[in-house]
Amino acid sequence: MTTNRPDQDEIKAAVSVSDMARLVGLSRQRFHELMKVGVFPRPQRDKPSGRPFYDAEGQQRCLEVRRRNCGVNGRVVLFYARRQAASANPLPAKPRPPATDRHLDILNGVRALGLGTATAAQVAAAVKELYPKGPNGAEPGEVIRAVFLKIRGKNSGEKVGRKH
Repeated sequence: MTTNRPDQDEIKAAVSVSDMARLVGLSRQRFHELMKVGVFPRPQRDKPSGRPFYDAEGQQRCLEVRRRNCGVNGRVVLFYARRQAASANPLPAKPRPPATDRHLDILNGVRALGLGTATAAQVAAAVKELYPKGPNGAEPGEVIRAVFLKIRGKNSGEKVGRKH
């Protein structure tokens, strides 16, 4: 038989209000709202610093409120299903590079070909115009070449890579 109650090892001597909200599976904002209306008990305060905290007994009371769906004020409260921990997600989200870094290799290639003043914005605009669906599957060298020619054509006033 399994229970939702944490092991005694999970109960600490003291936790912050944010940690307590996390332990009961709520956002800090929602936890504070429920605390203000008396569903969850108020935290104790550290005398020297005034910082709020929940001691072991307070943690157990909060966890019991969550488990029973009944506040310390006797009010019935329905909670949404707990959010899954990020580590429990079998397919982590693919990190998307910032817009300025998305075409960094192309920018470096264009600069290496002689467009030293090319900007990330120019490269992004050229890529968008040349490859509306993205340069997926295109050879990197060909993409760099096409972007170089596109930017160079727009900057025809510059004498880039030309001998005088």
